[in-house]
Amino acid sequence: MTPMSADLLIIGAGPAGAAAAIRAARGGASVVVFDKAPYGRDKVCGDGLTPRAIAALNELDIPLEGAHHIVGLRMIANSTVRELNWPDGSRFPNHGAVWPRRRLDAALIDAATEAGAEVIWETEALPIFDGDRVIGVEADGRTWHAPLTVVATGAPGKVAKMLGTDRVEDEPFGLAIRAYVPSDRHDSQHLEACLTLKDEHGTAVPGYGWMFPAGDGTVNIGAGALSTMRGFKKLNLNTLLDDYRKLVQDDWGLGEFVERPRAWRLPMSAQRRHGDGWVAIGDAAGLINPMNGEGIDYGLESGMLAADLYLENPATAAARYDVEVGARFDAFLSTGRRFSFLIGHPWILKSGLRLAVGTDAIAKITLQVMGNLVDGQTPGAAGRIFRITDKALETADPVLRKTRAAA
Repeated sequence: MTPMSADLLIIGAGPAGAAAAIRAARGGASVVVFDKAPYGRDKVCGDGLTPRAIAALNELDIPLEGAHHIVGLRMIANSTVRELNWPDGSRFPNHGAVWPRRRLDAALIDAATEAGAEVIWETEALPIFDGDRVIGVEADGRTWHAPLTVVATGAPGKVAKMLGTDRVEDEPFGLAIRAYVPSDRHDSQHLEACLTLKDEHGTAVPGYGWMFPAGDGTVNIGAGALSTMRGFKKLNLNTLLDDYRKLVQDDWGLGEFVERPRAWRLPMSAQRRHGDGWVAIGDAAGLINPMNGEGIDYGLESGMLAADLYLENPATAAARYDVEVGARFDAFLSTGRRFSFLIGHPWILKSGLRLAVGTDAIAKITLQVMGNLVDGQTPGAAGRIFRITDKALETADPVLRKTRAAA
């Protein structure tokens, strides 16, 4: 059978894959997207969109009418509550949103289809090789060839094993769980994050519990933890969520779970994110902030970047992508991974949280970190503290890894 052909093949129709498809198709490329799930599938997620994600959606001209407008973040550490709005004057908007993934993903992939991309649902696509080079995919018994294949498959699976993009074993990762619950405060315009979670044994959890109001009668309630905590392998996510729900039950006027809670894994590193004929974007490239578990914004940005570089020069796109995505994200993400080893020690976590929300000035920096608004180019106090912290944690990294809490 003669192979089918396209300019760009994309495995995965989530935000990262859809962003790449939109950008490439609007630029005149022929694009085919494959996804194992049916159209309209739900993706387990916290559903929160940072101001950085809103900037990316604006760049893609995605209407936000279906999203619930969010003006800021309420941080809670024990008895300390600090409510702050997203900052003005940065390169990102001063608002975020909550948009359940079923609706967000549909809006994005619909835009890709409108731009001319072909989307093939309920079909597993796997890369095919000519030597070490990826030359396309095999899907449902058919072969497709393209100069570049974009891997947007989320957490590592079969494709990651074939390409060697699995997470780095010694690096941290996260686990999270969420559910939808009716709430009297479903239309609140602040996200809420409880930074002082404990497991059923009273061990401090490096992570947080969240209440993300969806504006549709429900809130997305969830909790996440990093693998650097003591006893992580025995952590019961359902118990963690139930205990957190008890804390917020009365304050948020919660009803019963709309559906059973669902958990997922958060990869925060990747052994490779490009090779001859392919690139990995979004979660598949380990582009998740270890300090908040957020990756939608990075997925959108990396998808657009991969498409732009392909449109400029298909022959150099993969190598240039690895360099440019690294320049944009690597310093911040490596600092976040080192930080996660630090807060894996309960006494450091406890002291750090007091500092993080204890004063208005430091809380504003915490807000920027939680909103993915800080990177190596960030000006002002947040940028200076990030760069100082980066150097200090780089020096301390060997000790942090050697003394990491036993999982």
